[in-house]
Amino acid sequence: MDVDGGGSTSGVDTAGVVAQSVPVLSRRQKALYQFTQQNLPACRPILTPAWVITTFMLLGVIFIPLGLIALRASQSVVEIVDRYDTDCVPETHKNNKVSYIQDDSIVKNCTRILKVRKDMKAPIYIYYQLDNYYQNHRRYVKSRSDRQLLDGLNYKDTSSCKPEENSNGQPIVPCGLVAWSLFNDTYTFYHQSKELEINRKNIAWKSDREHKFGKDVYPFNFQNGTLIGGGTLNPTVPLSDQEDLIVWMRTAALPSFRKLYGRIEQDLDADDLIIVRLVNNYNTYSFGGKKKLVLSTSSWLGGKNDFLGFAYIAVGSCCIFICIVFLLLHVKTPRPYGDTTYLSWNRKSNAS
Repeated sequence: MDVDGGGSTSGVDTAGVVAQSVPVLSRRQKALYQFTQQNLPACRPILTPAWVITTFMLLGVIFIPLGLIALRASQSVVEIVDRYDTDCVPETHKNNKVSYIQDDSIVKNCTRILKVRKDMKAPIYIYYQLDNYYQNHRRYVKSRSDRQLLDGLNYKDTSSCKPEENSNGQPIVPCGLVAWSLFNDTYTFYHQSKELEINRKNIAWKSDREHKFGKDVYPFNFQNGTLIGGGTLNPTVPLSDQEDLIVWMRTAALPSFRKLYGRIEQDLDADDLIIVRLVNNYNTYSFGGKKKLVLSTSSWLGGKNDFLGFAYIAVGSCCIFICIVFLLLHVKTPRPYGDTTYLSWNRKSNAS
């Protein structure tokens, strides 16, 4: 009997057993492990007072001039804004504007005179502006069928267009509340006793004209119900060419918005008088809305909007202020720098 038989296990290579029990990680697993443990190589800047003060100073030096440039570009835009919804209601109907606008027997012609304050270089953009008009209301936005706008009567599922899905037992093209409420005020401009030509082509996005509205889709059974919402459409013109509709169908995100009506391809001089003969058809009185006519030039930055310039100037000024505060604190009560060799990543590099 071998007394030492039980002790023969001491000859086994325990290091090899332990080595075999440790899983071998693949390159992907190692990378994932380093990522989850935040051990990947990375830039770890040390935010010294000099770095922080310099960074805020550079931001202020960059942002303030950009804001001044943007503000100058915005203020170079000449803009004429005329609210006409109240003045274009006769005195006899001032107390009941809703009944006035809903009465088709009343002629709703109105004349406005606009004075040009500064020289306006062509092209001069004509917008209509609506206030307190919530095109972003969920039920309103969903009441449309983009597939029908592209395919017409070939697309049958128009349940999303309710309540303007069909009329008199026939489908409506285009269907939905958005199309039904199409803006229908019209404007005619006169300058020095001559009618100004208004270019109403290419006022809609090219992508909308070519890809969202069918070239072979024509209005059908539109505004033939008992309740007429807004403007009518020419049934002989395809939807891709009815740019008023295309502009209107791109719903606005805010309750105050402007939509492009056309362009005047002629320069206007300062102190010129523009006579506008408009037809006040659109009903904004039932919900307390406002209607405005806007004539505007443009700059390299777009239309008139001072917000971007003021925002840049405000951010730049805050950066300069913070820079000065940090600089004064650093000069008055400087703090000694810590020894960076005690940082975790430096300890590892020193140990290796």
